[in-house]
Amino acid sequence: MSAERKDPVDAIVEQWAAERPDLDTTAMEVFGRVSRLARAMGDRMEKAYAGLGISRGEFDVLATLRRSGEPYTLSPRQLSATLMLTTGGMTGRLDKLERAGLLRRSPDPHDRRGLQVTLTDQGLAVVEEAVGAGLAVQTEALKAALDAERADQLAGLLRELLLATER
Repeated sequence: MSAERKDPVDAIVEQWAAERPDLDTTAMEVFGRVSRLARAMGDRMEKAYAGLGISRGEFDVLATLRRSGEPYTLSPRQLSATLMLTTGGMTGRLDKLERAGLLRRSPDPHDRRGLQVTLTDQGLAVVEEAVGAGLAVQTEALKAALDAERADQLAGLLRELLLATER
């Protein structure tokens, strides 16, 4: 491996190899890189969304409503479960998005004790623009490193790994 092709994970692995040559650090290499990629791309995504006045967490709420299909309505409980958030964390996001006019909460007509959360027209416009901006950032990073065949191969390998670790 040439010096210009090394990443920060290589330095960590080399240090472990010097100190503990008995260790197989393959898993550290894979998960260390996945973690660093997620953090780096998360920062890029945050910048893309900031231009639209939303955070990554707020995008996640809007995108979950958008993906649910028309009428773009879910209960707070469904949103919390999908996003793996506590109800308190979800309430904070919903409050902010409602104040911004991106969604509205209303009584659930099928459950007197329940609420439903619905994208507003403004919320729909913001999430449509945000998903495009986010995908552009991700696509640019992916195409800068991998051709389509290798990107598909990586996606498949990561799917296998994710399915195995979520069992």
